[in-house]
Amino acid sequence: MPHTVVVLTGASRGLGASMARAFAAPGVHLITLARGTDSTLRADVEAKGATLDAQVVDLSDAATLDRNICTVIAAMPRAAERYVLINNAGAVAPVAQAGNFETADVATAFTLNVTALIMLTSRFLSATEALKADRRIVNISSGAGRAAKSGWSVYCATKAAVDMFSKSVKLEQAEHGEHGARIVSLAPGVVDTDMQVAIRSATPEQFPGVAAFQDMKETGKLATPDAVAAKIAAYVVRDDFGSIEIDDIRNY
Repeated sequence: MPHTVVVLTGASRGLGASMARAFAAPGVHLITLARGTDSTLRADVEAKGATLDAQVVDLSDAATLDRNICTVIAAMPRAAERYVLINNAGAVAPVAQAGNFETADVATAFTLNVTALIMLTSRFLSATEALKADRRIVNISSGAGRAAKSGWSVYCATKAAVDMFSKSVKLEQAEHGEHGARIVSLAPGVVDTDMQVAIRSATPEQFPGVAAFQDMKETGKLATPDAVAAKIAAYVVRDDFGSIEIDDIRNY
């Protein structure tokens, strides 16, 4: 049996794919949820002595969300010493001024960025509550949830929701004393991923701050997914993990 189980969403590309590799180690069982597949992930994970259960799941599909989450959580091994949930999947769309939204786009954003994260956390906590194990949850948030940006009102709102949800869950888990799960809402900084490509492709009318993000790419100021993933993997195993529930990996 593995000593650590890691459940990771959005693992097929970008920061998620890098985190999947960063967490792989002997005795780790990695469960990934993603809409796509990473053709080399299994070989990379197994080369590090870990095992992989890769699930192709669309967390933005409200109709199948709960069924897919329950299936994944039910398959977790139940005798590990540590359980880690990393809610990483998310999208910045719709990037637009508030007068130009479509209902379906807003609903999809909240399903992926908020509802899926909340329900995965809920099912994870319920499934591991009776286990004598160390339980840790990382919700990948954003500075956009802590500072408003024109053109990102939906994204900012979803990430603010992630922060407040995490703060509330920390209060709840503190009532369980040493048996409670530890939770952190973690901003990863500005990372060179496909999300950044989408951000830079916006027009100034959609996102007035687009020029600053284009400049960060041109001047090499974006962090690499591998570098950020390595820092997050080291952060998750810290003894003081969870002492600060709203955090930023750039502080470490």
